[in-house]
Amino acid sequence: MLAGCNTTQPLPTTAALGVAAAGAGGDRRSALAWAERYRANPSDPEAVVNYARALRAYGQRTQAVAVLEQASIQHPKHRGLLTAYGRALAEIGNYKRAFDVLDHAHTPADPDWRILSVQGAALAFALGSYRFTRYRKQDGKEVKLELPGNVDGEDLSRIVDGVTLARDLINTPANDLGPAELEAAARTLAARHGAEVRAVVGEDLLEQNFPLIHAVGRAAARPPRLIDLTWGEAGHPKITLIGKGVCFDSGGLDIKPESGMLNMKKDMGGAASMLALAHMVMDRGLKLRLRVLIPAVENAISGSAFRPRDVYRSRKGLSVEIGNTDAEGRLILADAIALADEDEPDLIADMATLTGAARVALGTEIPPFYTDDDALAAALAGCAKSENDPLWRMPLWRPYEALLESKVADVNNVASGNFGGSITAALFLRRFVAAAKAWLHCDIYAWNQTTKPGRPEGAECQAARALYALLVSRYG
Repeated sequence: MLAGCNTTQPLPTTAALGVAAAGAGGDRRSALAWAERYRANPSDPEAVVNYARALRAYGQRTQAVAVLEQASIQHPKHRGLLTAYGRALAEIGNYKRAFDVLDHAHTPADPDWRILSVQGAALAFALGSYRFTRYRKQDGKEVKLELPGNVDGEDLSRIVDGVTLARDLINTPANDLGPAELEAAARTLAARHGAEVRAVVGEDLLEQNFPLIHAVGRAAARPPRLIDLTWGEAGHPKITLIGKGVCFDSGGLDIKPESGMLNMKKDMGGAASMLALAHMVMDRGLKLRLRVLIPAVENAISGSAFRPRDVYRSRKGLSVEIGNTDAEGRLILADAIALADEDEPDLIADMATLTGAARVALGTEIPPFYTDDDALAAALAGCAKSENDPLWRMPLWRPYEALLESKVADVNNVASGNFGGSITAALFLRRFVAAAKAWLHCDIYAWNQTTKPGRPEGAECQAARALYALLVSRYG
C-alpha cells in the first residue's frame, strides 16, 4: 500500500459521505448511491472512482488514495481509474508517483500527457516555492529544478514570473502600494517589453471625461489615475485587458466593518493579475494588439468623499446613482470599459475583486466569469480546466437588470435586493459594452486562505493562466 496512508482509519458512514459531498457542491443523492455501490462491489472501477471522490469531499484524501490504489492493482489498465488515482496522489503532494501513474494511464492514447503532467508539476513546484520577502527574510534553500527537454521551460518561466509579479503586488500593503506605485509597476513592465504607457491623473480625469474614476478616488490624499498600456502592432487583433486597481478599500462613507476591511490591500488584485497576464502575452510575443487599462484609486473617507444618492454622469453618458459607496469597483471599471469599447476591440476582458456574493456562490477558489459569447465561454472553461486555474461560468440573467433601476438616474450601482450580487454587478458592467466583439468579466478573490500545493497562503493570481492559454490558442 501507499506509504503514509492510514488504511486502518475508519471510513465515514454512507450518510456522512452524502452530507460531505453536498457541502462540497456535489450531489448528495449521487454520493450516497456511489457509496452503496462501492460497498456492494469494491472491485467496480466506476464505483471506486466516485466513492473516492466522495471521500475527498469528506476530507479523507489519503483514504481516497488508498482505495484507488487497491483498485488499481486489480485493474492496472483501467484508464479512468488510473487517472483518478494519479490526480488523488497529486492532491496529497505525491507528485512523483502521480506522474508515473498518469503516464502509464495515458501514454498509449495521449502521447502529450507526460509532457503536460511534468510541466504541470514543475509549475506547481515553482509556484509553491513562492515567498513574499519584502519585509521579512525567509529562511530556505535554493533549489534548482531540472526540466526534461520536452518541457517548454521558457513558457514555464514567463508564467511563473507573471504570477510572482501579481503576488508581490497584492501582498504589498497599501502604505507602500498606492495608485502611483501601481502606475510605476506598470511602467516597469512596459519598459521591459517595449510597451507604451500613459496615465491620466487627478483633476485631469474630469477634463478627459473619466468622472466615475475621479469620484471614487478624489477623497484620498493620493490622487486617482487611469493607467493605459499599449503594445503590439496596430494591424493585429485588438485585445484589451482591464483590471480593478483599488489599492485600498475602506468602503467609503458606507464604511466596511473591521473584518471586511482587514484584507483590503488585495482589492487591486484584478489590476495585478492583468499585469501578470500582460507580461505573459508580451514575453511570448503573441500576435495581437494589447491594451491594458487600470483605473487606480484608493476608496477613502474625507470631506470630499462621494456619497450615497449622489448621481454622476459616466464616460459612456449613462447617469449612475450611488446606492452604496462600497460598490466602487464597478464604477471605476465602467469608465475604463467605456474607453476600451470606443476602440471596438476583438475582446474586452475585465478582472476584479468585485463582490462578496461571488464567494458565497462559489467559495474563494473558483472565480465566476460572465460573457454572452458561448464559444468564448466554452474555450475559457476548457483552458481553466487544463491549466488547473479554476473558473466557472455564471449567467448574465437579464431579468435581474430590473434590480439596478433608479428613480432618478439611468442605473443604480447596486441592486435593490440582497441576492445575486455577483450577477447584478456583471450586468451593471455589461451596460458599458456596445461595440466590442466580445466581452468577458471575471470576479476573482485574489487570495489563498490557506496553503495548498502550488498555492501558498496569501496573494494569488487567479484566472490569468487560463486567459493566457486561451490567448495562446487563438493568437500564438
